[in-house]
Amino acid sequence: MRCKFGIWAPVMTAFLASGHLPVAHGQSGSYPDRPITVVVGYPPGGSTDLTARAVADQLSKKMGVPVVVENLGGAGGAIGAQKVSRAAPDGYTVLLGANNEIAINRLISSAVKYSYKDFTPVGLVASQPMVLVASIGSGIKTVDQFVKTVKAKPGQYSYGSSGVGTALHLSVEMAKQQAGLFLTHIPYRGVGPLTTDLYGGTVDFGVYVLSSGLPHIRSGKVTALGITEKTRSAVAPEIAPLADHPLLKDMDIGVWFALMAPPNLPEAVAAKLRKALADSLQAPELRKKLEDSGSIVAAPSADMGRFLADETAKYQKIVNFAKIKE
Repeated sequence: MRCKFGIWAPVMTAFLASGHLPVAHGQSGSYPDRPITVVVGYPPGGSTDLTARAVADQLSKKMGVPVVVENLGGAGGAIGAQKVSRAAPDGYTVLLGANNEIAINRLISSAVKYSYKDFTPVGLVASQPMVLVASIGSGIKTVDQFVKTVKAKPGQYSYGSSGVGTALHLSVEMAKQQAGLFLTHIPYRGVGPLTTDLYGGTVDFGVYVLSSGLPHIRSGKVTALGITEKTRSAVAPEIAPLADHPLLKDMDIGVWFALMAPPNLPEAVAAKLRKALADSLQAPELRKKLEDSGSIVAAPSADMGRFLADETAKYQKIVNFAKIKE
Protein backbone atom coordinates (compact mmCIF):
# COMPACT_ATOMS: atom_id res chain seq x y z
CA MET A 1 0.00 0.00 0.00
CA ARG A 2 2.88 2.39 0.59
CA CYS A 3 6.63 2.79 0.24
CA LYS A 4 9.13 4.02 2.76
CA PHE A 5 9.45 7.79 2.67
CA GLY A 6 13.21 7.55 2.58
CA ILE A 7 12.92 6.53 -1.07
CA TRP A 8 10.56 9.41 -1.83
CA ALA A 9 12.26 12.21 0.14
CA PRO A 10 13.57 14.03 -2.99
CA VAL A 11 10.12 13.85 -4.60
CA MET A 12 8.45 15.17 -1.46
CA THR A 13 11.01 17.98 -1.09
CA ALA A 14 10.47 19.14 -4.67
CA PHE A 15 6.70 18.90 -4.37
CA LEU A 16 6.48 20.77 -1.10
CA ALA A 17 8.79 23.48 -2.40
CA SER A 18 6.62 24.07 -5.45
CA GLY A 19 4.10 26.11 -3.49
CA HIS A 20 0.44 26.55 -4.37
CA LEU A 21 -1.03 28.72 -7.06
CA PRO A 22 -4.39 30.22 -6.07
CA VAL A 23 -7.29 29.04 -8.18
CA ALA A 24 -10.30 31.23 -8.80
CA HIS A 25 -13.58 29.70 -7.80
CA GLY A 26 -17.24 30.56 -7.98
CA GLN A 27 -19.70 31.44 -5.30
CA SER A 28 -20.79 28.61 -2.99
CA GLY A 29 -24.44 29.27 -3.83
CA SER A 30 -23.98 27.81 -7.33
CA TYR A 31 -21.98 24.84 -6.11
CA PRO A 32 -21.56 22.46 -7.80
CA ASP A 33 -21.68 23.66 -11.39
CA ARG A 34 -18.71 21.76 -12.85
CA PRO A 35 -16.92 18.41 -12.36
CA ILE A 36 -15.51 17.46 -8.97
CA THR A 37 -12.15 15.67 -8.70
CA VAL A 38 -11.57 13.01 -6.05
CA VAL A 39 -7.83 12.61 -5.52
CA VAL A 40 -6.49 9.18 -4.51
CA GLY A 41 -2.88 9.03 -3.35
CA TYR A 42 -2.22 5.58 -4.84
CA PRO A 43 -2.20 3.94 -8.28
CA PRO A 44 -5.43 2.38 -9.61
CA GLY A 45 -6.58 -0.97 -8.26
CA GLY A 46 -5.89 -0.78 -4.54
CA SER A 47 -8.46 -0.69 -1.75
CA THR A 48 -8.43 3.11 -1.49
CA ASP A 49 -8.85 3.53 -5.24
CA LEU A 50 -11.68 0.99 -5.45
CA THR A 51 -13.48 2.67 -2.55
CA ALA A 52 -13.03 6.08 -4.18
CA ARG A 53 -14.47 4.92 -7.50
CA ALA A 54 -17.52 3.39 -5.86
CA VAL A 55 -18.13 6.57 -3.84
CA ALA A 56 -17.49 8.88 -6.82
CA ASP A 57 -20.16 7.12 -8.87
CA GLN A 58 -22.79 7.77 -6.19
CA LEU A 59 -21.62 11.31 -5.45
CA SER A 60 -22.05 12.14 -9.12
CA LYS A 61 -25.66 10.99 -8.99
CA LYS A 62 -26.38 12.93 -5.81
CA MET A 63 -24.64 16.16 -6.86
CA GLY A 64 -25.67 16.22 -10.51
CA VAL A 65 -22.17 16.78 -11.93
CA PRO A 66 -19.39 14.40 -13.02
CA VAL A 67 -17.17 13.21 -10.17
CA VAL A 68 -13.86 11.89 -11.49
CA VAL A 69 -11.04 10.06 -9.71
CA GLU A 70 -7.46 11.30 -10.11
CA ASN A 71 -4.73 8.87 -9.06
CA LEU A 72 -1.67 10.73 -7.80
CA GLY A 73 0.56 8.05 -6.29
CA GLY A 74 3.79 8.50 -4.38
CA ALA A 75 5.22 8.76 -0.86
CA GLY A 76 2.63 6.48 0.71
CA GLY A 77 -0.29 8.62 -0.41
CA ALA A 78 1.22 11.84 0.91
CA ILE A 79 1.67 13.58 -2.44
CA GLY A 80 -2.02 13.28 -3.29
CA ALA A 81 -3.05 14.34 0.21
CA GLN A 82 -0.67 17.31 0.10
CA LYS A 83 -2.23 18.45 -3.17
CA VAL A 84 -5.69 18.52 -1.63
CA SER A 85 -4.49 20.24 1.54
CA ARG A 86 -3.21 23.08 -0.69
CA ALA A 87 -6.10 23.14 -3.19
CA ALA A 88 -8.57 25.99 -3.55
CA PRO A 89 -11.31 25.77 -0.90
CA ASP A 90 -14.12 25.56 -3.44
CA GLY A 91 -15.28 21.94 -3.11
CA TYR A 92 -14.05 20.90 -6.55
CA THR A 93 -10.97 19.01 -5.31
CA VAL A 94 -11.35 16.50 -2.48
CA LEU A 95 -9.40 13.54 -1.12
CA LEU A 96 -10.59 9.99 -0.62
CA GLY A 97 -7.92 8.83 1.77
CA ALA A 98 -7.12 6.22 4.38
CA ASN A 99 -5.60 6.53 7.83
CA ASN A 100 -2.06 6.33 6.45
CA GLU A 101 -2.02 9.51 4.40
CA ILE A 102 -4.49 11.42 6.59
CA ALA A 103 -3.18 10.66 10.06
CA ILE A 104 -0.12 8.38 10.18
CA ASN A 105 2.38 9.66 7.59
CA ARG A 106 3.04 12.93 9.43
CA LEU A 107 3.94 10.97 12.57
CA ILE A 108 6.67 8.92 10.90
CA SER A 109 8.19 11.20 8.27
CA SER A 110 9.64 14.67 8.63
CA ALA A 111 9.13 15.12 4.87
CA VAL A 112 5.36 15.35 5.38
CA LYS A 113 4.41 18.89 6.37
CA TYR A 114 0.62 18.62 6.56
CA SER A 115 -1.53 17.00 9.25
CA TYR A 116 -5.18 15.98 9.50
CA LYS A 117 -5.85 19.53 10.71
CA ASP A 118 -5.00 20.81 7.22
CA PHE A 119 -8.27 19.47 5.82
CA THR A 120 -11.97 20.10 6.19
CA PRO A 121 -13.44 16.70 7.13
CA VAL A 122 -16.43 15.69 5.02
CA GLY A 123 -17.08 12.30 6.58
CA LEU A 124 -16.07 8.70 7.15
CA VAL A 125 -16.88 6.30 4.33
CA ALA A 126 -16.06 2.80 5.60
CA SER A 127 -13.63 0.77 7.64
CA GLN A 128 -12.11 -2.69 7.56
CA PRO A 129 -10.40 -4.75 10.20
CA MET A 130 -7.01 -6.27 9.59
CA VAL A 131 -6.27 -9.91 10.26
CA LEU A 132 -3.20 -11.49 11.86
CA VAL A 133 -2.23 -14.76 10.21
CA ALA A 134 0.33 -17.49 10.81
CA SER A 135 2.25 -19.49 8.23
CA ILE A 136 1.27 -23.14 8.09
CA GLY A 137 4.86 -24.08 8.83
CA SER A 138 4.82 -22.24 12.16
CA GLY A 139 2.29 -24.72 13.57
CA ILE A 140 0.49 -21.85 15.35
CA LYS A 141 -3.30 -22.15 15.13
CA THR A 142 -4.69 -19.91 17.88
CA VAL A 143 -4.08 -16.50 19.43
CA ASP A 144 -3.20 -18.14 22.74
CA GLN A 145 -0.59 -20.31 21.04
CA PHE A 146 0.78 -17.23 19.30
CA VAL A 147 1.16 -15.29 22.55
CA LYS A 148 2.65 -18.18 24.54
CA THR A 149 5.05 -19.27 21.80
CA VAL A 150 6.40 -15.79 21.08
CA LYS A 151 6.75 -15.04 24.81
CA ALA A 152 8.68 -18.27 25.31
CA LYS A 153 11.15 -17.44 22.51
CA PRO A 154 11.50 -13.66 22.33
CA GLY A 155 13.12 -12.38 19.17
CA GLN A 156 13.02 -15.73 17.38
CA TYR A 157 9.86 -15.06 15.39
CA SER A 158 9.14 -12.55 12.65
CA TYR A 159 6.09 -10.95 11.08
CA GLY A 160 5.59 -9.19 7.78
CA SER A 161 3.52 -6.19 6.73
CA SER A 162 3.11 -4.15 3.57
CA GLY A 163 5.54 -1.49 4.75
CA VAL A 164 7.01 0.57 7.56
CA GLY A 165 4.48 2.82 9.26
CA THR A 166 1.43 1.37 7.54
CA ALA A 167 -1.69 0.64 9.58
CA LEU A 168 -0.85 -3.06 9.15
CA HIS A 169 2.58 -2.54 10.70
CA LEU A 170 1.15 -0.49 13.56
CA SER A 171 -1.51 -3.11 14.34
CA VAL A 172 1.09 -5.75 15.23
CA GLU A 173 3.17 -3.21 17.12
CA MET A 174 0.05 -2.46 19.17
CA ALA A 175 -0.29 -6.19 19.94
CA LYS A 176 3.39 -6.38 20.87
CA GLN A 177 3.00 -3.46 23.24
CA GLN A 178 -0.11 -4.81 24.92
CA ALA A 179 1.03 -8.40 25.35
CA GLY A 180 4.72 -7.70 25.96
CA LEU A 181 5.91 -9.55 22.86
CA PHE A 182 9.21 -9.35 21.00
CA LEU A 183 8.74 -9.99 17.26
CA THR A 184 10.95 -8.82 14.40
CA HIS A 185 9.19 -6.75 11.75
CA ILE A 186 9.95 -7.47 8.08
CA PRO A 187 8.53 -4.79 5.76
CA TYR A 188 7.46 -5.82 2.25
CA ARG A 189 6.59 -3.80 -0.84
CA GLY A 190 2.98 -4.93 -0.85
CA VAL A 191 1.10 -8.08 0.07
CA GLY A 192 2.26 -10.10 -2.96
CA PRO A 193 5.81 -10.78 -1.76
CA LEU A 194 4.57 -11.08 1.83
CA THR A 195 2.18 -13.83 0.75
CA THR A 196 4.96 -15.68 -1.09
CA ASP A 197 7.11 -15.72 2.04
CA LEU A 198 4.20 -16.74 4.27
CA TYR A 199 3.46 -19.67 1.96
CA GLY A 200 7.11 -20.66 2.00
CA GLY A 201 7.55 -20.24 5.74
CA THR A 202 10.26 -17.59 5.36
CA VAL A 203 8.23 -15.34 7.66
CA ASP A 204 6.23 -16.76 10.58
CA PHE A 205 3.34 -14.30 10.80
CA GLY A 206 1.77 -11.62 8.67
CA VAL A 207 -1.01 -9.08 8.69
CA TYR A 208 -3.47 -8.28 5.91
CA VAL A 209 -6.43 -6.02 5.40
CA LEU A 210 -9.22 -8.57 5.90
CA SER A 211 -10.48 -8.47 2.30
CA SER A 212 -6.95 -9.17 1.02
CA GLY A 213 -6.30 -11.95 3.51
CA LEU A 214 -9.53 -13.92 3.20
CA PRO A 215 -8.68 -15.72 -0.07
CA HIS A 216 -5.43 -17.03 1.45
CA ILE A 217 -7.15 -17.98 4.69
CA ARG A 218 -10.03 -19.79 3.00
CA SER A 219 -7.67 -21.65 0.67
CA GLY A 220 -5.93 -23.07 3.74
CA LYS A 221 -2.56 -21.55 2.80
CA VAL A 222 -2.32 -19.48 6.01
CA THR A 223 -4.04 -19.67 9.40
CA ALA A 224 -6.15 -16.79 10.69
CA LEU A 225 -5.37 -15.95 14.31
CA GLY A 226 -7.68 -12.98 14.85
CA ILE A 227 -8.96 -9.68 13.52
CA THR A 228 -7.66 -6.39 14.86
CA GLU A 229 -11.01 -4.75 15.68
CA LYS A 230 -13.13 -5.64 18.69
CA THR A 231 -16.22 -6.59 16.70
CA ARG A 232 -16.43 -9.65 14.45
CA SER A 233 -16.70 -8.97 10.74
CA ALA A 234 -19.93 -9.86 8.96
CA VAL A 235 -17.95 -11.29 6.02
CA ALA A 236 -15.83 -13.53 8.27
CA PRO A 237 -17.70 -14.07 11.56
CA GLU A 238 -15.72 -17.24 12.19
CA ILE A 239 -12.56 -15.21 12.91
CA ALA A 240 -12.54 -13.99 16.51
CA PRO A 241 -11.15 -10.60 17.53
CA LEU A 242 -7.64 -10.58 18.96
CA ALA A 243 -9.20 -8.59 21.82
CA ASP A 244 -10.86 -11.79 23.04
CA HIS A 245 -7.46 -12.75 24.47
CA PRO A 246 -6.97 -11.26 27.97
CA LEU A 247 -3.54 -9.81 27.13
CA LEU A 248 -4.93 -8.14 24.00
CA LYS A 249 -8.24 -6.86 25.39
CA ASP A 250 -7.54 -3.29 24.24
CA MET A 251 -6.75 -4.23 20.63
CA ASP A 252 -8.94 -2.14 18.38
CA ILE A 253 -7.41 -0.81 15.18
CA GLY A 254 -8.58 -0.92 11.59
CA VAL A 255 -8.16 0.63 8.17
CA TRP A 256 -10.64 3.43 7.50
CA PHE A 257 -11.45 5.61 4.53
CA ALA A 258 -12.63 9.22 4.71
CA LEU A 259 -13.58 12.03 2.36
CA MET A 260 -11.59 15.19 3.09
CA ALA A 261 -11.66 18.66 1.53
CA PRO A 262 -9.15 21.53 1.61
CA PRO A 263 -9.02 23.78 4.68
CA ASN A 264 -11.24 26.85 4.99
CA LEU A 265 -14.02 25.32 2.92
CA PRO A 266 -17.15 27.52 3.07
CA GLU A 267 -19.73 25.95 5.36
CA ALA A 268 -22.39 25.99 2.64
CA VAL A 269 -20.14 23.93 0.36
CA ALA A 270 -19.10 21.59 3.19
CA ALA A 271 -22.76 21.02 4.07
CA LYS A 272 -23.61 20.06 0.47
CA LEU A 273 -20.69 17.62 0.34
CA ARG A 274 -21.59 16.08 3.68
CA LYS A 275 -25.23 15.59 2.70
CA ALA A 276 -24.24 14.09 -0.66
CA LEU A 277 -21.85 11.66 1.06
CA ALA A 278 -24.44 10.69 3.69
CA ASP A 279 -27.05 10.09 0.98
CA SER A 280 -24.55 8.13 -1.12
CA LEU A 281 -23.72 5.81 1.78
CA GLN A 282 -27.40 4.92 2.05
CA ALA A 283 -27.57 3.81 -1.60
CA PRO A 284 -28.04 0.01 -1.67
CA GLU A 285 -25.66 -0.49 -4.61
CA LEU A 286 -22.82 1.37 -2.88
CA ARG A 287 -23.41 -0.38 0.43
CA LYS A 288 -23.31 -3.76 -1.33
CA LYS A 289 -20.04 -2.93 -3.11
CA LEU A 290 -18.38 -1.84 0.12
CA GLU A 291 -19.75 -4.71 2.22
CA ASP A 292 -18.85 -7.32 -0.40
CA SER A 293 -15.27 -6.05 -0.23
CA GLY A 294 -15.20 -6.65 3.54
CA SER A 295 -15.82 -3.05 4.58
CA ILE A 296 -18.24 -1.80 7.20
CA VAL A 297 -20.12 1.25 5.94
CA ALA A 298 -19.56 4.16 8.32
CA ALA A 299 -22.35 5.66 10.36
CA PRO A 300 -22.62 9.47 10.25
CA SER A 301 -20.05 11.02 12.58
CA ALA A 302 -21.14 14.00 14.64
CA ASP A 303 -17.55 15.02 15.32
CA MET A 304 -15.02 14.02 12.69
CA GLY A 305 -12.46 16.33 14.26
CA ARG A 306 -12.60 14.39 17.52
CA PHE A 307 -12.42 11.07 15.69
CA LEU A 308 -9.30 12.14 13.78
CA ALA A 309 -7.67 13.54 16.92
CA ASP A 310 -8.32 10.32 18.83
CA GLU A 311 -7.05 8.13 15.99
CA THR A 312 -3.89 10.23 15.60
CA ALA A 313 -3.20 10.06 19.34
CA LYS A 314 -3.59 6.27 19.20
CA TYR A 315 -1.12 5.99 16.33
CA GLN A 316 1.33 8.35 18.04
CA LYS A 317 1.55 6.01 21.04
CA ILE A 318 2.30 3.04 18.78
CA VAL A 319 4.86 4.99 16.75
CA ASN A 320 6.61 6.05 19.96
CA PHE A 321 6.62 2.47 21.26
CA ALA A 322 8.00 1.05 18.01
CA LYS A 323 10.44 3.96 17.54
CA ILE A 324 9.33 4.49 13.93
CA LYS A 325 10.69 7.70 12.47
CA GLU A 326 12.12 8.50 9.06
